Amino acid sequence: MTPFNALVLAGSRGEVDAVATYAGVGHKALIALEGKTLLARVVGALEAAGAARIAVISSHPDVRGEALRLGVDVIDEAAGPSLSVKRGAEVLGTPVLVTTADHALLQGDWVRHFLAEIPADVDVAALVAARATVEAAAPGTQRTWLKLADGQWSGCNLFWLSNGQSLGVIDLWRRVEAERKRPWRMAQILGKGMLLQYATGRLSLKDAAARLGRLAGVAAAIVETPYGLASVDVDKAADLDLVRKIVGD
Repeated sequence: MTPFNALVLAGSRGEVDAVATYAGVGHKALIALEGKTLLARVVGALEAAGAARIAVISSHPDVRGEALRLGVDVIDEAAGPSLSVKRGAEVLGTPVLVTTADHALLQGDWVRHFLAEIPADVDVAALVAARATVEAAAPGTQRTWLKLADGQWSGCNLFWLSNGQSLGVIDLWRRVEAERKRPWRMAQILGKGMLLQYATGRLSLKDAAARLGRLAGVAAAIVETPYGLASVDVDKAADLDLVRKIVGD
């Protein structure tokens, strides 16, 4: 396996995080699960997967303190997730794996499987799970499903940037992120043809990856995971209740 570095996103948009408030902590990365913070669990999974160097992107003082306690690097967050990833990739270099601090159930095996399945000729890859796989592992979970011609899918908050060219996808991400409250502007960026195919149920997972890759000027791939719990992160209070139930905490 190619040696890799890893980035853990633990930033914020400057607003109150309802999940952190629900758990009684200052940032959701500091929520305790089985006696460890979520950040510690994610860092441990990346170490188990073989990450050579790990950096946490955050400007929250307590999160930064926890990262230093864990013996990993700390990078100041930028103005939004996309620019934070770009900054982190520039600091660590590529190839780099990107995930989030709220990936509470992350396992080293899941990461290794993802990396092993990434085609050798791609610049960017993302991990997804099929709805049936997720619901078999976590019955009753409420996810956001991407409904495509070949099924319904959930993202797994694991991304691979294999080289410097891969940063082109971050530029596309930044443009879409900036227009997230103006769907008509997002449509202009992504193109009417792609959106029409999606709206009429004719866009497949492979086609979506190829089209987005062309827009960003990169070769992109989507990898399907057999691990349904890989799609479970902690975005809301119900997610935290779910992961606590799963681990028996």
